[in-house]
Amino acid sequence: MCFSLVMLFLCLSQTELVRVWAQQQTDNWYSVISQQHEESTGGDSHPHQAQRSSSGHARINRAVLGGGLTIDTLPDNMTHVVEDSGKYYTWRSFGPEDQRTQELWVDMSDVRHGQVRVHGILSNSYKQAVRVALSFDFPFYGHYLRQITIATGGFIFTGDITHRMLTTTQYIAPLMANFDPSYSKDSTVQYLDNGEVFVVQWERVRIPRRESEGAFTFQAALYKTGAITFCYQDIPLSLDVMSSAEHPVKVGLSDAFMVSTPSPQSPGQQSISPQTKRQTIYEYHRVEIDTKKITSFSAVEFTPLPTCLQHDSCDLCLSSNQTSGCSWCNVLQRCSDGMDRHRQEWLDYACSDESKDLTCEDYSRTDTSTDSSITPEIEYVTLSTPLRKGCESDDETKRHIFNTGNDVKTDSSTKTDRLANTGVIAGIAAALVLLLALILLALYINYHTTAPSPLYLIQRRKSCWPSWKFQKQQPGYTEVEGGHEKDSIVEAGPC
Repeated sequence: MCFSLVMLFLCLSQTELVRVWAQQQTDNWYSVISQQHEESTGGDSHPHQAQRSSSGHARINRAVLGGGLTIDTLPDNMTHVVEDSGKYYTWRSFGPEDQRTQELWVDMSDVRHGQVRVHGILSNSYKQAVRVALSFDFPFYGHYLRQITIATGGFIFTGDITHRMLTTTQYIAPLMANFDPSYSKDSTVQYLDNGEVFVVQWERVRIPRRESEGAFTFQAALYKTGAITFCYQDIPLSLDVMSSAEHPVKVGLSDAFMVSTPSPQSPGQQSISPQTKRQTIYEYHRVEIDTKKITSFSAVEFTPLPTCLQHDSCDLCLSSNQTSGCSWCNVLQRCSDGMDRHRQEWLDYACSDESKDLTCEDYSRTDTSTDSSITPEIEYVTLSTPLRKGCESDDETKRHIFNTGNDVKTDSSTKTDRLANTGVIAGIAAALVLLLALILLALYINYHTTAPSPLYLIQRRKSCWPSWKFQKQQPGYTEVEGGHEKDSIVEAGPC
């Protein structure tokens, strides 16, 4: 009896632990909605008219799930996450006494910076994120972004595929924490975009169950040049005492790439259904800022460094002093170190193996010989942008290239085809002219039967000419040689 009670107690304890762990994982999930949905609801007409539930949270729960999407760390045989390496960004932090802190702060009330938009949904929601389009191309880790996702938790998600675990990677986080803008009418999430800079400001947002300790006001600015700034006006709590049990607490940058891998299947499933692919996100770089430096009236400024992706030729890729570790993939016409958002294509086209044995001179000789003997007919082939929506588009591009590559023709065969085409056209034209001449001749003979030329042809014929012809209907009779007319049809006698 006692043993049974002990086992029951252990089972209940384990079940409770699993429930708590699942609850913590669920608490980190974000609901993502599109900007069009927010505009259709008129969320910005009045920032505080969203209907709230009894718990104080807005009744908005539209999530975009990434089916078959997992987030993992890099395996042992790949480069691990590089933290604070200074490879992609350099940064400096400024305190309250620095003049640069005031210069970096963007006053949202100043109309000279542009029109400020208070986002109605984000200002009245908890753990909500909304996609927003940028008016300019923003370079992030060498990739150009035109859309970002603003989250209520004090960060910006930069990934192409939205999922619920936005806090894991691919973020710009001035202060990622468990903020709840729906708690107070004074809490807002606002942004502006003037074509040169995109600024998001979390104003007077509070942490659940610690609302009385003060409100946070801070902002993140994304510049067209690729520079990023974090500015802090009110930080009532030290970040060291902020709990990360319900929500991660981070300050910094992160990026990742997505790779498609075959999903594990049992032998029975492999025979029944085809092998499916699982998309896995791997974080390849992270910048973490010391949270002790985040205080009221402080700032952090990030300056982007040159990346391999900016080189558009083999010579620049391999000889530039601004970058290191770059390799040129001639198939993709891309410079990379293999660790960026185009990782899937880099693997699909075996660019690492290609770059080991060949040099730029080899590529130029190959291209020269190819140009002199082969005329490529590949048109409208797009080799993809970052992280497109899935890896199937890359495969489609590859098939397109291979299929069109089979249709190339040499110069000699092209010339022969041109001569053959010219002969065919000339023959067709001559046949049409001859046919037209015969038609005109027949019409002339038909309408001018008594003229000298038709009579001459009839008298000099060596064989039986066709004996049927049509004439105009006239009131009277017309004498025709060798027969009698009836109903405008003349039948000639036997030869």
